[in-house]
Amino acid sequence: MMDELDLGFDEQERGEKGKHRRGRRKGGRSGGGRGKTVLALLLAVVLLGSIGGGAFYGFDRIQSYFVTPDYDGGGTEEVTVQIPQGAFLADMAVALYDAGVIKSTKAFIEAADENSRSRNVQPGTYKLRKQMSGELALAAMLDPKNRVVNGLTIPEGRTAKSIFKLLSDHTEIPVKEFETAAKDPEKLGVPDWWFKREDGKKPKKSIEGFLFPDTYEIPPDATAEAILGQMVDHFLTVTGEMEFADRVQEERGGISPYEALIVASLAQAEAGTKKDLGKVARVAYNRVYRGNFDCGCLEMDVTVNYYLELTGQKTKTSGQMTQSDLDNPDNPYNRKLRGMIPTPINNPGKEALEGAMDPPVGDWLFFVAVDKEGNSAFAETYDDHLKNEAKAREAGII
Repeated sequence: MMDELDLGFDEQERGEKGKHRRGRRKGGRSGGGRGKTVLALLLAVVLLGSIGGGAFYGFDRIQSYFVTPDYDGGGTEEVTVQIPQGAFLADMAVALYDAGVIKSTKAFIEAADENSRSRNVQPGTYKLRKQMSGELALAAMLDPKNRVVNGLTIPEGRTAKSIFKLLSDHTEIPVKEFETAAKDPEKLGVPDWWFKREDGKKPKKSIEGFLFPDTYEIPPDATAEAILGQMVDHFLTVTGEMEFADRVQEERGGISPYEALIVASLAQAEAGTKKDLGKVARVAYNRVYRGNFDCGCLEMDVTVNYYLELTGQKTKTSGQMTQSDLDNPDNPYNRKLRGMIPTPINNPGKEALEGAMDPPVGDWLFFVAVDKEGNSAFAETYDDHLKNEAKAREAGII
C-alpha cells in the first residue's frame, strides 16, 4: 500500500492541473498547511515508537509522503521553460516538473501560495536551472532578467500568408516551413468539429481564422509547427472562454461556428471602426442567410482581394477592380457566388468574434464608409444606400 502511495503522490499533484489559480486562495494555502504536515510526522513518530525500534525502517517512507518532495539549493545546468498563454499555477508547476526544474509540482504550488507576488508570473520563456527548490524556481521566474523576451505582435485581420511572413522575418524560419505546417490544421490542434457547416457546402479545412492575433513569446528554438500550434491553442482558449461555439449554435439558428468565424473575418476586413463590427456581421448574415438579398451572395470586395493575395497578385481598392476581378468564375471567393465563402479571409480578433457571435438586431443589407474616421452608414434598402453613398462622395470618401 505504501509503495502505491509513494508512486502516486506526484501524479496526483499533476492531476490537479487547472484547479489552482495564481495567488492565494481564499481560506489559506492549497494542499494544507505546514502545521498539518508537522503534526502528521509527530503522530507517525509516536506510533512507530510505540511499535518498537525495528519499525523505524519505514519512517523515511512515511516522511516522504507527508513532506513535500523538494530540491535544496539553486539547481544545476541551465534549462529553458515555456509557460503558455492562459496557464494557471498548476499548469506552470507541471511545465517546471516536466523540464526537471522542480522535484514535485506541490513544491512550486506551495511556494507560490506563500508568495503574493506569484500572480505576477507572466506567460513566456524562462531561463532556469534543473533541480531547483520550488521557492527559488518561483523567485527566478519573478526576476525579469531570467525571462527571454522574444515577443511578436500579430495584428488583427492579417491573413495566414501575411502572418507566415511576419513569423519568418522574426524567427528566420523559412515561410515554406510555416506553409507546410499549416497544411494540416488538425495536427496543429484545430478540432475536426470546427470545420462542420450547416449550409450544405463541403467544408474546406484551412488554418485561416485560427491564428489568433496577439503578442506571443516565441522560444528561441521553436519550430514552425510549434509556433502555429501555440497560436491555435490561444484561439481555442479565447473562443472557449467566450463560449463562442455554444452561443452561435444556440443563438444564430442553423449557422455553424465555422460559418460564424467566416463572418467574423468579413467584419474584421470591412468595418472601419470597432463599433461597426457587429453591424457588418449582421449585414453578412442578412445577405446570405435571410433570403431577402437578390443574389443570396456576399457581394463584398474584400473576398476578391483575399483571392488576389492567395494567388500572389497585388490587392486593389474597390475603384481599381475590373469587372473580370469582381466576377472571376475561377475564384472560389467570387463576390457573386451564392452562399457563404469557403473559409475565413483573415484571422479576426476577439471583438470581431463577439460581433459575429452576438450581432445587433437589424435588417441592414448595405453599408458604406461616410467619413475619414471610418464610420459607416447602414441601410435596409438600396435607395437609402444610394443616399448614404452621396454623403460619402460629399465627404470625399468615394
